[in-house]
Amino acid sequence: MPAAPNRRLVAVVLLVPIVVTLALWAFAWPAARTAPRDLPVGVAGSAPVADRLQQQLEQRHDAFEIHRYDSEAAARTAIEDRSVYGAVVVTAKGPELLTASAAGPVVAQLLREAVTASAPPGTPVPVTDVVAAPATDPRGGVLGATILPLAIAGVAAGSAVTLLRLRGGRAATAVLGVAALVGIITAALTDSWLGILTGDWWAEAGTLGLTVLAIGATVAGLAALIGPAGIGLGALLMVLVGNPFSGVTSAPELLPRPVGMIGQWLPPGAGGSLLRSVAFFDGHAAGAATLTLTLWAALGLTAVIVGGRRRPPAPEAPEAAPSRQPALTP
Repeated sequence: MPAAPNRRLVAVVLLVPIVVTLALWAFAWPAARTAPRDLPVGVAGSAPVADRLQQQLEQRHDAFEIHRYDSEAAARTAIEDRSVYGAVVVTAKGPELLTASAAGPVVAQLLREAVTASAPPGTPVPVTDVVAAPATDPRGGVLGATILPLAIAGVAAGSAVTLLRLRGGRAATAVLGVAALVGIITAALTDSWLGILTGDWWAEAGTLGLTVLAIGATVAGLAALIGPAGIGLGALLMVLVGNPFSGVTSAPELLPRPVGMIGQWLPPGAGGSLLRSVAFFDGHAAGAATLTLTLWAALGLTAVIVGGRRRPPAPEAPEAAPSRQPALTP
């Protein structure tokens, strides 16, 4: 048997289990290690009681990053600005909890359990949802499921322009067009139809389109620079790493270190954070995510333009068929 088919056989047998193992690690490990890690939480109220509550929360081994506020109004403002996920307000009747389920229902439930455990036994802890998740998606499952299709759309756009041999400006225009249409269609589905997004419609469409553009431009740019292997590299980075590391189904601060931080540097994580900001928080705390997506999109489009200026490889000439000599006739 020839050596080349043998090598391809071994590559397939080894590569598929490796990819499956990597996928299981990327998706299952962060989910199995979900826990608060420097989760921003506010404490408001009179000094003696608030100090004791803060000490109790700080005893949880760096689980919470405590921010002190003078009043309940200041704590509410911090929640609406996405400076903290929630706040405990110390009153004469006992502690009260302010949450924002729109920032992450998993975090809101975790804070409810933590504050209840810290309160004196038998003391009820009133909970106020300052920025509530929409009634159509109270657990955030639909919003979390939106990021993976966006990643797939971006990878598909980058792959299509490569396989169709679009280069330079045409490739960049195609990726831009796909991103714009996907953003508009997805906003129509998630906001106008399903009602899981409740912010400014065009801001949501722009966020969705920018996320697809950042992913698609990266995949197309890698393919323009290093060839078809860039499609696989881009898909691996955006889908297999970026999606499970995004923290969109929980929160970046609930993922193991440094997974949550890495996820926010990639387009799926930045897109999920930006979508929450424009959909539920009037665009507060959107600057870092917008910058991340813009940088990925700009670098990807630049790579597409630069790669398009390179001369495409010439197709291999087919081997000439051996000529046949006419038979000698007597």
